[in-house]
Amino acid sequence: MISPYSLTVPGGVQGQILGLARALRRDGQSVRVLGPCDGPPPESFVTPLGNSVPTGANGSVAPLAPDPSAQLRTIRALRDEAFDVLHLHEPMAPGPTMTALLVKPAPIVATFHAAGTSLGYEVFKPLTARGSKRIDRRFAVSDDARELAQRSLGGTYEAAFNAVELASFREVAPKKTNAPTIFFVARHEERKGLGVLLDAMAHLGPDVRLRVGGRGPETEAQQSRTAGDPRIEWLGELDEADKIAYMRGADVFCAPSLRGESFGIVLLEAMASATAVVASDLPGYAKVARNGQDAELVAPGNVEMLASTLDRLLHDRARRDRLVDSGNDRVAGFSMARLASLYQSAYRDVVEHPERSGAATAPLNQLTNMTSRRRRRP
Repeated sequence: MISPYSLTVPGGVQGQILGLARALRRDGQSVRVLGPCDGPPPESFVTPLGNSVPTGANGSVAPLAPDPSAQLRTIRALRDEAFDVLHLHEPMAPGPTMTALLVKPAPIVATFHAAGTSLGYEVFKPLTARGSKRIDRRFAVSDDARELAQRSLGGTYEAAFNAVELASFREVAPKKTNAPTIFFVARHEERKGLGVLLDAMAHLGPDVRLRVGGRGPETEAQQSRTAGDPRIEWLGELDEADKIAYMRGADVFCAPSLRGESFGIVLLEAMASATAVVASDLPGYAKVARNGQDAELVAPGNVEMLASTLDRLLHDRARRDRLVDSGNDRVAGFSMARLASLYQSAYRDVVEHPERSGAATAPLNQLTNMTSRRRRRP
């Protein structure tokens, strides 16, 4: 599997890649993950391809590695390992996934995660149009992701989903408080809605606590404007275990995003943590959490509605318990084991039926020549 994003930087796609690799390995598959790493690889099965460069994408900042050295490392790894299948996540992102797509030494399964808009599709349009024809099986994690890919590239896309490793959530002890507690975790940028949640806190009582995980370009400004509020605790960047512990310790998890959410994986994580969910009523979230059953969904950016929903749920234990019970049933359908089974079927198909390939694979000796040839000085 190949990631365009740094595997040492917390992110939804990176988490999906590593979790899927662990599930496949538990099923007896031989899996390696190639991707940028800004520091030691997070797992023994990760091959680092170099450092990343923060790059603006979809209203956020993506840790990509578009530099030539990362592409050479990608090609060398593909040559040396002689993989049977390549699984590319965000195949049109600049860097290792696009490089693997263009050289294509093996059949390719691709998963599209992004929703909304993508500058990369427009900037690299000739390259992406050519590269998309080299994919053997295409999956999209949501209707929004499929719509973006179809609009930009054409073709057909099979339905996939983002998943959670259910066992990992049950093994972590919760970090609780003695007060009604809300937990938020995301990159601190405008589209994630942290400012809306902080505005909503002004309408909540003195007994309510808010724990804020993550960092981002808005962190200092938001901390400054709430500096006099002792109810708010700023946790900074969290590793996976701490994120789960704080999520399990909260009464309500809040995801007040304003836009740009392809799939509500963080909502599934809260359900797996047995925590009630309040989130924005966005298409990517509504596909995961059914309003009034698994979560309370509110209009994006509506401070008063968010505040009243949080207040009601924080002080209604019976309602929270009903949401948690329904969420527990809901998240079972999004297990990483089930997702691994879906992809293994696709892997077998592209290996056993190469005649269905979108394009021929490149001979490995061509890759060897590409990576071993040195330029001579003029």
